[in-house]
Amino acid sequence: MTSTTLPRSEIAGLSAIDAGAGKPVVLLHGVGLQAEAWDKQITALCGTHRVIAPNMPGHGQSPCPSGLRTLADYAQAYLPVLKSLSEPAVVVGHSMGAMIALELARLAPENVRAVAALNAIFERSPQAAEAVQARADALDGATVPDPTSTLARWFGDARSRERSACESWLRAANPLGYKLAYTAFAQEDGPSRQALEALACPSLFATGALEPNSTPAMSRTMAGLAPKGRALIVDGAAHMMPMTHADEVNDALVHLAQEVGL
Repeated sequence: MTSTTLPRSEIAGLSAIDAGAGKPVVLLHGVGLQAEAWDKQITALCGTHRVIAPNMPGHGQSPCPSGLRTLADYAQAYLPVLKSLSEPAVVVGHSMGAMIALELARLAPENVRAVAALNAIFERSPQAAEAVQARADALDGATVPDPTSTLARWFGDARSRERSACESWLRAANPLGYKLAYTAFAQEDGPSRQALEALACPSLFATGALEPNSTPAMSRTMAGLAPKGRALIVDGAAHMMPMTHADEVNDALVHLAQEVGL
């Protein structure tokens, strides 16, 4: 994995990587990152699928509308991407992107063939909710936050190409785009139990065994509530599982796509 910028297209107003041909898979990254965080998934899937990885609003070259306040606002910003496709997509999200993917499945089930929520949060503990809100409150929207503590949460002390790539994206982030997205993320507690129980499409809830925030218990609970849900807990993985444990993630995504005929 490198931090090389991949070619971009414009899809429904968002800057996006658009690779391959075939049935569509849409990849939604998390706060502060860019579409290149999905490099290993794009490589694995684009030989058999059309893979679309938009930059989140306010990230990379995607515009930063000032009206973004809630997770629902971000889902609405992505919805035209799904509606621009000729058929329903498998929608995969990581971290905040996972929460947006689940919201899109709720809002537009006719456009979502299956959903994968990687490292999603669900019913945070009071302590976790307080900590993430404090981090959001410290953002001023004018300066790029020091990523040191974020990288420590994601990677621990280990040095790697994946950590270096994430550091480069976080340091290059649009301060306002980062603040808006992280504030929306901090205010959310994950999908409601009612929304999960109503989720009609096949759904994968995956996280790392070492993930302290998007915990294995959260993924297992969400999978148990969703009628067609399943959980995957990746041994040795933490928050940046799509980058650090790509083989396991890619195998699960290929299986999900095959299950729904993609």
